[in-house]
Amino acid sequence: MTLGYPQTIAPPKRKSLAARARGRESVLRRFDWVLFLAAFTLSIGGALFVFSATRGVGAGEDPQAFLKRHLLNLGIGLLLGAATMLFDYRTLRAYAPFVYVLSILGLIAVLSPLGTSVNGAQAWIMLPGGFSVQPSEFMKVALVVGLAMLLAERRDAQTEPQFRDVLTALLIAAVPLALVMMQPDLGTAVVMGMIFIGILAVAGMRLTWLAALIVLGVLAAVVAVQVGVLDQYQIDRLLAFANPELDPQGVGYNTNQARITVGSGGLTGTGLFEGSQTNGEFVPEQQTDFIFTVIGEQLGFVGSAVLIGLFAILLWRAGRIAMRAEDLFGTLVATGILCWFTFQMFENIGMVTGIMPVTGVPLPFVSYGGTSMFANWMAIGLLENVHLRRALR
Repeated sequence: MTLGYPQTIAPPKRKSLAARARGRESVLRRFDWVLFLAAFTLSIGGALFVFSATRGVGAGEDPQAFLKRHLLNLGIGLLLGAATMLFDYRTLRAYAPFVYVLSILGLIAVLSPLGTSVNGAQAWIMLPGGFSVQPSEFMKVALVVGLAMLLAERRDAQTEPQFRDVLTALLIAAVPLALVMMQPDLGTAVVMGMIFIGILAVAGMRLTWLAALIVLGVLAAVVAVQVGVLDQYQIDRLLAFANPELDPQGVGYNTNQARITVGSGGLTGTGLFEGSQTNGEFVPEQQTDFIFTVIGEQLGFVGSAVLIGLFAILLWRAGRIAMRAEDLFGTLVATGILCWFTFQMFENIGMVTGIMPVTGVPLPFVSYGGTSMFANWMAIGLLENVHLRRALR
């Protein structure tokens, strides 16, 4: 007779402290540090540029107010990104409908008396302490997850999305798009449209259907202009883009000053915190939509190229995660985020340099804005989540 467990019964397995340490080490080692450091560097750089754009505020105001809030927003964003990364993204499929519905309710609340209009768009809900929230930013995350859930489940049983699946996906995207256009917020609506098209394309939708949806989107934009969905100032922006010489002291003032400011930086720029255009506040909203003018003037072509290079690294890692995800749901989530960041970066820099119309979208991670920062870091958390679940199989 032997002491201990009988030969037919295996002793319970317990993870040793060494095994647990190896598990923690594995998470840290397989964490996509390149993706994180690219996004974090952009955020810290954004803090410097926001401070440079706002330190000349009027007498009696705190010249560091925007800087402090930007850093606070970054801290909250990092916490939200970490929370989004820690739970298994595959369980999010079950909660995607609730996330979507909550985001829709936020968009509806904006259009109610709870909403506040800023710069012509009723897109914010004011909170105590001078803070505000913009539900349309969270809607980007909800749209990515909702569309990925729908199309991944359909592909689990068949080779490509069927016509009814495309119609369902169109309905899921059309509801928030309509609510955003009622604010009206043309820039966010276009970003959401790019997310929709990108996810459908990677899900395997037929090219003829994809082309038909693009044509339908163009027709919807034309109708929106004709029936007065857009405010007059938004139509004027489109006209100014088509004709840069139109009303240079009025609707074309922002874009003209933006190009002058970027061009004045030359090759290496005037130096951080220097520059007559930025310090003179010739460009309106230079800490938000036109933050790239600060970079162009103070850091010049070289600094602007470094910034775009950081975005290129971030987008490369997002694309790599999408291609290497262990399931279609992870691939579609990463694809939606990739399309979101790609188009929003291109649109923001493009409207400053004159190759895109002004639509009022922030530069991800760099522009001042709390809800935008929160949503951006939640997206980074989702990318890390997809990456880790594959790496830790």
